[in-house]
Amino acid sequence: MKQTICDNLKKIKNETPENVLLVAVSKTKPNSDIMSAYACDQRDFGENKVQELVAKHEQLPQDIRWHMIGHLQRNKVKYIAPFVFLIHSVDNLKLLKEIEKQAAKHQRQLQVLLQIKIAKEDTKFGMDEETLHTIITQYQAGEFPNVRIKGLMGMATNTDDTIQIASEFAYLHRLYIKSKSQLKEMEYLSMGMSHDYKIAITHGSNLIRVGSAIFGARNYSI
Repeated sequence: MKQTICDNLKKIKNETPENVLLVAVSKTKPNSDIMSAYACDQRDFGENKVQELVAKHEQLPQDIRWHMIGHLQRNKVKYIAPFVFLIHSVDNLKLLKEIEKQAAKHQRQLQVLLQIKIAKEDTKFGMDEETLHTIITQYQAGEFPNVRIKGLMGMATNTDDTIQIASEFAYLHRLYIKSKSQLKEMEYLSMGMSHDYKIAITHGSNLIRVGSAIFGARNYSI
């Protein structure tokens, strides 16, 4: 018997601790798939591309909490600022300044995660520890009144080496604990996807971004 989207969601939720927020990564997936997950009480969905995120927000139920999990260009922030629940991928100071600007324009306080580069791959985005420290210092000084830094995000190296993946997650967890001691409002450590979320959870993740394990393999031709 074929597993349904609802079956997959229930299985993952049964296998994860209650404190772990599951974001269903719906990029390239049709609205019908999202509604299948929605019917199974899933409300947090993640998208990689601004254009797709905006379209789905307009077409789908308004109580969905949309997460921007992909690389975000500064000139695209204005399109998601009115509605996005959480931006996971703030990987530099200039982007954070633009988010602050757009949040003020829309009279919102936008929630963000600071993306840390933990992978050994040039294709992965993220800031280093020094930039993280600079941003936290400026944030504490009140430079971003319309932004709420809610935690950290990271993507492990795409490898079958589970020891390396675990090491990268452990490093990010240490950084999160250190950062949280400075910013008490931090609550999310976003790490772990379909292939490595179980490792991530054992290393302190409380927000996982799962796509193919819920919706099946993606169709990148659309």
